Formats: sequence, structure tokens, C-alpha cells
Amino acid sequence: MDAPRLIVTPAAAELGLVATSYVTTTLSNSKGHEEFDRLKQAALPRFLEQYTPEFVANDPVILGFRALRQAVGRSPKKYPCSIESLIGFLQRRGQLPSINLAVDIYNLVSLETRLTMGAHDLDQVDGNITLRLAQGEERFLPLGCETVESVRAGEYCYCDDTEVLCRLDYKQCDKTKLSVDTRRCLFILQGNKNTPEEMLQQAKTRLTELLNQFCATV
Repeated sequence: MDAPRLIVTPAAAELGLVATSYVTTTLSNSKGHEEFDRLKQAALPRFLEQYTPEFVANDPVILGFRALRQAVGRSPKKYPCSIESLIGFLQRRGQLPSINLAVDIYNLVSLETRLTMGAHDLDQVDGNITLRLAQGEERFLPLGCETVESVRAGEYCYCDDTEVLCRLDYKQCDKTKLSVDTRRCLFILQGNKNTPEEMLQQAKTRLTELLNQFCATV
């Protein structure tokens, strides 16, 4: 079975969105891994020192994500990008979230690079995944919710052939969330016009290395 592809439409690219993906069909996910937890804890002091309110307010990459929201008529405060939400969690709790191993890995890489990242269970995806501008009629059921949410026309979204999988790199859908049973997965790494191309590739290499180290099928 061919894995779905990530497609970026010209309209999305014109906004300054840049994205790449990594597909694995042999993911061995779990609730956690002691060695990775040590790696995560070792990185925590560096993240706490780096991500001050002043850094977040002036960092060009984070400002690039805020500009994307303004470009599509959405509030950066109400609809923060995933990396800004992750930094907020870090600042409030003094620690990193623990979801499951694969998600924790891409959250670590996200903090290392300031790219937004997400992942989708390919067995729950209908067709390919397309980064495009919404028409305003799409179905979106956010992660952990029971009520379908409306998406404004012109917002950028990751969609499969039936619904929105991720809205604005802000919130993911419930349908394709990763579980410990996920084996076929597409990871998405996204930046903006202030993100150097080499940062995307370096982040993809780092993500791949960590997944192969901690989530490879034995």
C-alpha cells in the first residue's frame, strides 16, 4: 500500500508556508522510554534558559508564525502556533508534556528548532494530506473534543480527502491522533518565511534519528 503524500498548494506556499514530511510504516510507539526521558530531562534546563518571554517576543521564527495568522485574519493570541503553545506549557509548568513516545520526540525536536510539528496515523487518513487554504465548508473535529468546529474560509489547514486534520498548525483533529498502536505514520515539519531551508532539513534528520533510535520496530 502506497503511503499518502504531503502536498503543499501554491496558495499555501504564497503565504510563506514551508513544510516537509517523514513517513514511517514500522513505528513502534509506546507510553515512554527511560533513555529518552533522560535525554528530555537533560535538555530541560537549556530550554528554560532559552525561552524567556523576551526571546519569544522577538524571535523571527515565532514572529513569522504570528504573521501567518494575521495574514489569514486570525489572532495570534487566540490561535497560537503549536511551538508557541509548547513554549507556554514549558514556562508555566517548568517541564515538557508527556503524551506518548513518538509525540514527545517531535515535541523535543520542535523546541530544538522552533518549527511546528505534528503527526498523523496513516491508517486513519483518507487519501493524501494537503496543506491548503480552507473553503469554509470543511469538517473539523479537534483532538479530545466531541463537537465539530467551524473553520473560516482562507485559513491554512492540513486536510485529507474528507476533513481538516490540522487547523493553522494550532490544533490537530481527533481522527488521526497517534496511539501506542500506531504503526504507519506521517510526521509533518513546518516553518514560515523566516525559517531557513537548512533548518527544515536538519530538523527532519534529527527527528528521523530519534525515531529510529527509540521507536524502530525490533
